[in-house]
Amino acid sequence: MSKRNTQQRRHIIITEVNSVGEVSVEALAKRFDISEVTIRKDLAALEKSGLLLRRYGGAVPLPQEITDAKESKVSVQKLAIAKKAATLIKDHYRVVIDSGRTTSTIIEHLADKRGLVVMTNSMKIAGRLHELENEPTILMTGGTWDPTSESFQGQIAEQVLRSYDFDQLFIGADGIDALRGTTTFNELIGLSRVMAEVAREVIVVVESDKIGRKIPNLELTWQQVDTLITDDLLADSVKKQLIEQGVNVVIAPLNNQI
Repeated sequence: MSKRNTQQRRHIIITEVNSVGEVSVEALAKRFDISEVTIRKDLAALEKSGLLLRRYGGAVPLPQEITDAKESKVSVQKLAIAKKAATLIKDHYRVVIDSGRTTSTIIEHLADKRGLVVMTNSMKIAGRLHELENEPTILMTGGTWDPTSESFQGQIAEQVLRSYDFDQLFIGADGIDALRGTTTFNELIGLSRVMAEVAREVIVVVESDKIGRKIPNLELTWQQVDTLITDDLLADSVKKQLIEQGVNVVIAPLNNQI
């Protein structure tokens, strides 16, 4: 079985666990017409990634207290990257902010920006924008809710995006392939590519430890990316590789985070 089919199957498993609350190895094996051994390997890999918990004969969603703790913890790297990213946003800019932990952290640094128009596919990001006193104009993509990425995806979201044009897109990544581009565990990559199409500047925000993590699903090629913002733990050799791909690499110093 190809790596692509494995990722697709695991994405479906995560979605089902979060939707129904519990899944069994036996039922999953029958659904995908594969061995229970393979399903157990899937569940072990997903548990290792912090996406579910295995139980005897199956798996269950993460307890709410674990989910809340993960949400509340933002790394020093993310804080530094988000702060640097916010400096690139000017008053009256029209911006797309994709769902994600690092992109969400950008919001707290936008309080002094005036006249912003922000499109997002994340209800969490929309909520944070709504709390800002400078009251940016908030646009939502709508579309089909994806519980794994906690964002709207699909053709409706893509159609809405194509009705606008934007100055900037801020988007994260699960991994970075220095030769190819940004990569993701999520099979739903169509919306990300449309976001890049409708923005004049595409800015990827990602921690340096994700660079070199080669995940099968290519999301954005380097031809679609203008700038990559990462932390100052990035190796000089890797930075050189990225620059050779035509990417503007911006380093966020960790000693300046708040």
